Amino acid sequence: MRSLPSPAVEVTELEELPEQWRRAKIAWLCKELPSHKNSTYVRILNAQRKWITQEDATYITLHFMRTRDNEASFRVYKWMAQRHWFRFDFALATKLADYLGKDRKFTKCREMFDAIINQGRIPSESTFHILTVAYLSAPVEGCLEEACTIYNKMIQLGGYKPRLSLHNSLFRALVRKTGGSSKHYLKQAEFIYHNLVTSDLEIHKDIYAGLIWLHSYQDVIDRERIAALREGMRHAKIEESKDVLLSIMRACSKEGDVEETESTWLKLLESGCSLPSQAFVYRMDLHARTNEPMKSLEIYKGMKEQKIPISVAAYHKIIEVMSNARQVEIAEELIDDFIESGMKPLMPAYLNLMHMYFHLGMHDKLELTFSRCLTRCNPNRTLYNIYLKSLVTVGNLEKAEEIFNEMHENGTIGTNARSCNTILRGFLALEDHVKVAKIHDIMRQKKYDVETQSLEKLHYVLSQNRKVVRRTVSMKLDREQREILIGLLLGGVRMESEEEGRNHAIHFEFNESSNVHSTLRTHIHERFYEWLTPSSRLAEDDHEIPYRFSTILHSYFGFFADQFWLKGRPMIPRLIHRWLSARVLAYWYMYGGFRISSGDILLKLKGGNREDVERIVKALQAKSLACRVKRKGKVLWIGFQGSYADAFWKLTESYVLDGVKNLLAPHYGLTGNGREEGQFDDSQTESEPDEQGSV
Repeated sequence: MRSLPSPAVEVTELEELPEQWRRAKIAWLCKELPSHKNSTYVRILNAQRKWITQEDATYITLHFMRTRDNEASFRVYKWMAQRHWFRFDFALATKLADYLGKDRKFTKCREMFDAIINQGRIPSESTFHILTVAYLSAPVEGCLEEACTIYNKMIQLGGYKPRLSLHNSLFRALVRKTGGSSKHYLKQAEFIYHNLVTSDLEIHKDIYAGLIWLHSYQDVIDRERIAALREGMRHAKIEESKDVLLSIMRACSKEGDVEETESTWLKLLESGCSLPSQAFVYRMDLHARTNEPMKSLEIYKGMKEQKIPISVAAYHKIIEVMSNARQVEIAEELIDDFIESGMKPLMPAYLNLMHMYFHLGMHDKLELTFSRCLTRCNPNRTLYNIYLKSLVTVGNLEKAEEIFNEMHENGTIGTNARSCNTILRGFLALEDHVKVAKIHDIMRQKKYDVETQSLEKLHYVLSQNRKVVRRTVSMKLDREQREILIGLLLGGVRMESEEEGRNHAIHFEFNESSNVHSTLRTHIHERFYEWLTPSSRLAEDDHEIPYRFSTILHSYFGFFADQFWLKGRPMIPRLIHRWLSARVLAYWYMYGGFRISSGDILLKLKGGNREDVERIVKALQAKSLACRVKRKGKVLWIGFQGSYADAFWKLTESYVLDGVKNLLAPHYGLTGNGREEGQFDDSQTESEPDEQGSV
């Protein structure tokens, strides 16, 4: 395997220096600096400003690289780069970036990478390669996207041809996620395939299988592309594996192609492999699309006869098919079997059942199913919207108003454009002018569109109602929204500013693998809906809400930018101790904190220095919340142990969303006294509430 070229660093060795005093001072710095923390590091180096030169600092940086103390090298280099005499050294920056990347310090490696580009230079091939691998090795949200960015720049900016191993590693990372979240990586996967072909590199069978798999999960199936990939496999004499056949069945069933799906099914049978339950699910879906629901039921019964384990996906699909076919008794029997199996989630099955009851006008059964669902599942907005629509349809406006108010006040559920339009139709039918105006005010404030069929009657009601004064709607954050933003910014939400610095935007990013973030994402999307960009407001259902969305650029966010975001970096306001309300702490916890196995609570904090942390700790102590502080890189962790975790929870519980309380309560569902890595035990704690000197 060829080695990646890297420029050599020219440096004067210590024994070559003519002045003995300079040699002694440099040797002393090499020995002394590693034992100190960053703040002391800077003070020691600042004390040498009268005599130290770039050559001296370069030698010290290289010395630490030779001893594999890459953190020390990085600190010295950053200090050197801030001096007036600093001259950019491409070879040194490359070597340091490569060492940091090999040590999996991807943030610092990226900082060096960006510094090279900012100097108008193109990083070496080794730096591109090592940084991409460092990102792929990090189990951190967003690192895969960054790895793709660096890989693309390596080819498009650098003009390099990556190694086969790098192509394969990145491709494997793209298809490692579940189908729903991986489908967005199709374009990147095709780019990797294109580079393999144009570089005349060997294309492994997993590349073909992965590409077909990604294509099968797309909303619009590209049959010609799948056929071309299968032809490529035949040309390379690669047999279609079970996974490939399953992907083809998934794609063909979506298209309603009975012939191709069934022929692929026969290939699966002939292969002699154990029949996966997914294949049965795709066949059920196929016959449902071709309006043959009873064939889908036969396939489901065939699974039982062949003693194929019935999966959650199989239950969901057959209940969906029978509900859409309005087969009431069969659907009810199936959901009873599903409940008895003990498998979860039950929510999709209940929703399909309620949709069936609504379309059949069986509103009593719908209400009963709604109540049963609440005893077994966490409530969500889709469930409540169906029930609300049913109540409005039967004219039970009193109960409908009660349900709407419950949705509006419960942060876990919330209301959206659909909820408001449903209750608005009911009040318009009653010609209740006051309530119509109230709902319309909510819709204007949240920028929800009124349904076309309600517009004419709405204008008539509003024109007839002279007692109701229509308030002017202005873009303004209410107190709750302001407190939520403070909590989210403390937890790590980013901001962006215009070049002029007048208008600012909030970027909300949520972790797809976190159940807490999944619930919080829906709530934040609803709570800040009127502030979101048009593209961020496209989602009609909760499952369509993206995990990343942004507000518009607006001057109203200037206060938060001035206090929390300085020159593109997070900071802690001087008056933060005045703003740490229970709601702020709750949203900080939900977004940037977690509960560990022992029941202790941790909060993540970025951008704070020693004085900032002291202010936060003192404010927490004033609330009788003693805590410990630990720094890890650029992130500070504030920990609450034992009874103080209980006290923190007691303070914030009423503001934590109902749907995540069982995931965040200090002792909910915990057994034993096991400790996780990262817990704040005495041996790990660097600072106590009363002695912050080491932060």
